Parts: sequence; C-alpha cells; structure tokens
Amino acid sequence: MDESLQPFAHELQPPRNGAPVMAQPECPSDDDNAHIQTLPPVDGGSEAWKFLFASFLIEASLWGFPLSFGVFQDFYSRQPQFQGNQNIPIIGTLSTSIYFLGNPFAMSFVKRFQRWQRHMVVVGSAGCALSLLAASFCTSIGGLIATQGVLYGTSYLLLYFPLLCMLNEWFVQRRGLAYGILYGGGGLIGVGLPFLLETLLSKYGYPTTLRAFAIAQFVTVAPALPLIKARLPPSAHVAIRQIDTSFLSEPLFYCYAISNIFQGFVYYIPSLYLPTFASTLGISSTLGAIILGLNNFATVLGQVSFGWLSDRVQNVLILVFVSSVISSIVSFTLWGFAHSLESVLMFALIYGWFAGGYVVFWARFGTSIAEDPQPVFSLMAFGRGIGNISTGPIAARLLAGPVTSGYGLGKFQPLILFLGSSMLCSSLGVLGLGLSKPNRS
Repeated sequence: MDESLQPFAHELQPPRNGAPVMAQPECPSDDDNAHIQTLPPVDGGSEAWKFLFASFLIEASLWGFPLSFGVFQDFYSRQPQFQGNQNIPIIGTLSTSIYFLGNPFAMSFVKRFQRWQRHMVVVGSAGCALSLLAASFCTSIGGLIATQGVLYGTSYLLLYFPLLCMLNEWFVQRRGLAYGILYGGGGLIGVGLPFLLETLLSKYGYPTTLRAFAIAQFVTVAPALPLIKARLPPSAHVAIRQIDTSFLSEPLFYCYAISNIFQGFVYYIPSLYLPTFASTLGISSTLGAIILGLNNFATVLGQVSFGWLSDRVQNVLILVFVSSVISSIVSFTLWGFAHSLESVLMFALIYGWFAGGYVVFWARFGTSIAEDPQPVFSLMAFGRGIGNISTGPIAARLLAGPVTSGYGLGKFQPLILFLGSSMLCSSLGVLGLGLSKPNRS
C-alpha cells in the first residue's frame, strides 16, 4: 500500500472478525486521486515537523500548567481562607482527569466532525486561557474547582484529541518518537514552571498569577495555531462507520488495561505531594518547586527515550515492565526512606524518567491489537482517568496520620506504600508477554 495512505489504512480495510460497517467508501474520484498524489510525506518533511513543533508548543503551554498544580496546592493550603479544606486536591485532579475520562467521547465527536478539527483546537485553547482568567476572580475552593479544574480540563479535552488524530496522519513508523516529543512538551515547560509559579504566588498571590498565565498562554499558543493542519483532506465520500471493537475479545487488551489502570491510580501522586513532603522535611518552598521541576524534566527524558524505544522494541510489554517495576522500587526505597534533599531529588529524577514514559506506550497498545488504534488509545486514557480522579480522595484519607521521623515521615507512609504497590501491580502486565502479536503499524 502507498505509504501516504498508511495512517488511514484501517479506513480502506474491512474490520477484523467481521464487525459490521454502516457504509463503505465509494471509488475515489479524479479529484481524490489528485489529492493523494500531492499529499506531503509521512514521518518527515517540513510540514510534518512544523505540525509536531506547533503541537509541542501547545502541549507545553497548556498541559504543563495543570502538571505543576502541586505548587498551587501547597500555596492554597497555606491561605487562611482555604486552610484545612480537604477538597483542594480535587482542583488538580479534575484539570487532568477530564482529559483522560473524556477521550472515548471526544474520539466519536472528532470523527463525526472531522472537518472542524482545527476549530476545536482554537476553541479549546481559548477556553483554557479563559478558565484561568475566571479562576482569578474566585474566592472559594468550589469556584476554583469549577474553573481551574472542570473548565480547564474540558477545554483541554476539546483541543487535544483533534491534535492526536492529526498527529496519527503525519507519523506512522516514527509515531512512538512523535508521541514522546509531543508529551515531552508538558514536562519540559514544567522544569522551570514550578519555580516561576512559586515565586509569583509568594509575591503577588493567586489572582494575579492566574491572570498572568492566562495572558501568557494566549501569547504563546496563538502563533502556533496556523501550523496545525491535517495531512489528509476530509473525505466527502466516506460515511461514518461503526467503531471496530473486536479488540475487546483479545486477552492482550485486558493485560494492557489492567496494567494501565493501576499506573493511573498513582502516577500523579509525586507531582501533587512532593512539594508538601519537602515542606514537611523543612525544605524551603523554592527548593520544593525545584524538586518538582526536576521531576518534570525527567519526565521529558523518559517520554522521548521510551517513545524512541517503542518504535524499535518488538514487544512493548517489556518496556511496560521496566517502566513500572523501577518506579515501584524507587517509591518504596528512595521516597520511603527520604530524610534529605538529596534523596528526594534522586527519587524525583528516577521516578519521573521511568513512570513518565509509560503514556507513550498507548499508541503501541493500539497498533498491536487493532486496525484502528484510536479506540484502544481512548480506552487507555479513560482507564488512567478513572484511576487519576480517585487519587485526590484516596490520598486525602491516606494522609490522615501525624508526622514522625519514621518511614515516609509517618504521615506519608500509607501514600508511599500505595504508590509502590500500585506500580508493582502495573508491572505485572508483563505476564501477557506470550499473548503479544506483531505490531500492525
């Protein structure tokens, strides 16, 4: 098959296991053939790299912010009007979880309105900035949950799935690397963002900080939007067809799903609680922000390196095992026994590298068991969302103990044990090693 048609090869083939379709594409017209002949190349070329660069900027500007919520959480918890409010973690949980939970619904919506993908990216980007502006006028945790949490997360969901759909058109054989670079945007901006947030919050308070970031997001994202273009023109000849769910009969899918949901239960715990843990150790808030920044930087390295490896390692479950089991070990040891800045920094670096790389495996999960990888990707995101949205309430209950000088400083001991145990369970996905099939991409 012509390489230019590979990203949508599933549109030109019957679904696996005889899944019904609502309509088949008509024979291409001369106009369609002209489009095919003039399509830019996949996996390279100036148009592909410009699209990836623009997507990277959007990811960095918009996703890096909620990933640094640990700084806001520490700040909000020290404000007299919010002190003692156990709902503060819900703000950060919702701002990230809505994207994950909404993926299956966004997939159907984007496929139905494919012609409007670029418009969705524009509206979603504007919604993120407006949500921060609205949050700057809130004086209650409930208001911050609705704006900085729900509205931000919903806006990001609206823009992000169209980006992923277009990315799949531009990159096929190098898709793992492309996903790693894209995801690395949020982590890269997160290197300096926690420190900047901590400085601004301490000096100006949260209303001014939120307004400044709303303006910064608009200024950063607006120039990148013209570069966001689909590689394939929307077809006027292909009707919406039923989503192929035959992969649900594959045992390998459930190995992926169970590993993924255990990882999702705990992945964001360090980014949310490392600044608070550092404060409990007597480390300054500035150094706490640097710890979070190092964690985010390591995440970038992990996503790019594991993305590169996923294009070359035949069985992705090997990488799943390495990512999760090392994350478990360093959680039990380095974080559990940490009583110094050096130990916390070492944990942040290693955990960020290995746990942060896991998300790039979703694309390989999809191509190994389905003709169309997008439904599998969406369900993996949904699974992480279920785990992620449970993190706030679970963590709040696990942190009820007093501070001591023992393992996990006493107060954090149940949280660290929960993190390490869940990561260990995630690594057991390697038990599906014998079920793996050749990659379809």
